[in-house]
Amino acid sequence: MPLEMVAIPSGTIAMKDDRTGRHWVTAIEPFTLARHPVTQEQYAAVVGAWPSPAHAPQHPVVSVSWLDAVRFCNALSLAEGLRACYTLQPGDTGADLIAGADGYRLPTEAEWEYACRAGSSAARYGELDAIAWYAANSGGGTHAVGAKLPNAWGLHDMLGNVWEWCTDLYDPQVYGDYRVFRGGGWADHERGCLAANRRRSHPTFAIDDLGFRIARSAAPSLTALTKHIIVSKETISDTELSAYS
Repeated sequence: MPLEMVAIPSGTIAMKDDRTGRHWVTAIEPFTLARHPVTQEQYAAVVGAWPSPAHAPQHPVVSVSWLDAVRFCNALSLAEGLRACYTLQPGDTGADLIAGADGYRLPTEAEWEYACRAGSSAARYGELDAIAWYAANSGGGTHAVGAKLPNAWGLHDMLGNVWEWCTDLYDPQVYGDYRVFRGGGWADHERGCLAANRRRSHPTFAIDDLGFRIARSAAPSLTALTKHIIVSKETISDTELSAYS
């Protein structure tokens, strides 16, 4: 199964944290997001490992830490001739995003929620049994990706099946290196499968209902290049610009 990416348009997302009562609005630049979580087969093809407790090639990979997910992103980027997005920190406690890198990465939690909602302000993008594997219908485990209905932007399993790692630190003042994950998983009840839910774990912890999907920042448009790329104090010519299109 190929890693199919979906183009996500720019916009804004209003977010909240029930734990602190904080509300905020984030602007979203265009990006691409995987249509479904990374599968066991896809993970093994890139890094040569099958960490999930049950062998099921088309199920989401689980029992992967945040650092495992970051290493996958870097390995896939390099395999496709792209610039890796992360520099791993000493001691394997975290990783830093590399500005301007064109490779694969984890979505920010704002990008994740924006893509999950797909233009809707509802708590979910459909009736739960139709869109998600969760405690009431999962039978106690993961299922093949893409079996439930997608959201309006064609993304599957944004809720249920597995929680998904995001790039962000959860609350560094209180929780240090802990990272955010989103979406709800196969073991969660209805209340766990909401677009706004935020949870956290240490970047070295691997959990049997936690996986990830990958993202990429959109390439600069030709219009943006025309406005911003300057060489020797002169705008690049039309001929030179064609090399970037």
